[in-house]
Amino acid sequence: MYHHSSKAAFGPDLGSFARNIAGFGMGGPGPRFPYPGRARRGDIRTAVLRVLADEPMHGYQIIQELSARSGGTWNPSAGSVYPTLQLLADEGLVVAAESGGKRVFSLTDAGRAAVADLTDEPAPWDVAAAQSDVTGYAALREAGMRLAAAVVQIGKSGDKTQIMSTIEILNGARKQVYTLLAQD
Repeated sequence: MYHHSSKAAFGPDLGSFARNIAGFGMGGPGPRFPYPGRARRGDIRTAVLRVLADEPMHGYQIIQELSARSGGTWNPSAGSVYPTLQLLADEGLVVAAESGGKRVFSLTDAGRAAVADLTDEPAPWDVAAAQSDVTGYAALREAGMRLAAAVVQIGKSGDKTQIMSTIEILNGARKQVYTLLAQD
C-alpha cells in the first residue's frame, strides 16, 4: 500500500492553518463557489473539435490554444485532452500524423461535419471565461493562499513583535471583510 506524505512537495508547508481557512479549501466551511477553470462534461470534446477546425495541432498546442482563448481562465489538463483526442480518433473525427517528432491532429470530413453541427453552441472557452469574470473566485482564492503563505512565514521566522503586528493586521483585515459583507 502506498501512502502519500502530508509534507508539501514544494513551497512553504502551510500546515493545518491553510487547510482550515474558512471557505478556502475543498470541503471547508463557507459558501460554495463555482470552480473556474473547470469544464462541463463534453466541453473538452467540443473545444478540441473547434480548435482543430482552425488548423491541425499537436496536443500541447491544443492545451495552450484553449488557455489563450479563455484568457487563461480555462487550462485543460493533458489528462483530459489526450484521451479526448484518442476518443475522437476512434470515432473517425480526427486523424494523427507524425510531424517533427510530434503527433499532429487534424479533422476528417466527419470531424468537419461534427464542427458544423456545433455552430449554435457557445464556445466552451467563452463559457469558462464568462464564469470566471462573474465570480472572481480564482483571484480571491489565490490572494487568500498567498496571504496564508506569508502568515506561515512570519510564524516560522518572525520575532515576537512581527508576529504581534501580523495578528493586528489580520484582525483588522477580517473586520474590513465583514464590513464589506454587511454592506447592501
